[in-house]
Amino acid sequence: MSERRIRVLLAKPGLDGHDRGAKVVAHALKEAGMEVIYTGLHQTVPSIVKQAMQEGVDVIGLSIMSGAHVPICRKLMSMVKKEGIGDVLVLVGGVIPNKDIPILNDLGVKGTFPGGTRFEEITAFIKENVRH
Repeated sequence: MSERRIRVLLAKPGLDGHDRGAKVVAHALKEAGMEVIYTGLHQTVPSIVKQAMQEGVDVIGLSIMSGAHVPICRKLMSMVKKEGIGDVLVLVGGVIPNKDIPILNDLGVKGTFPGGTRFEEITAFIKENVRH
């Protein structure tokens, strides 16, 4: 019997209107055998958490280019804990300065992938860290 495919919710929170990177990552994850739900642009944190719960995803991936990654992740991680879906793997990609990575880790973000990260690194990280 084949193993269930990893389900990934890929979201663009906030006002950032650049989603080419998110679409390319979504394609790479699909090529790696994952099921990807892409929410589109301008998502709110509550809508991302709600969609993650409705879809029963293993991973929430945020693509953030606006520089608002710390407050967005602080709010998202708080809602994830409150809603009882803390076992979901939360990842962030985009324009993320190295100095902010420890802050994101402290908030509970498990993986941070600045622009230019190789797709193989992202897919391997997800496959190694998703709990089935």
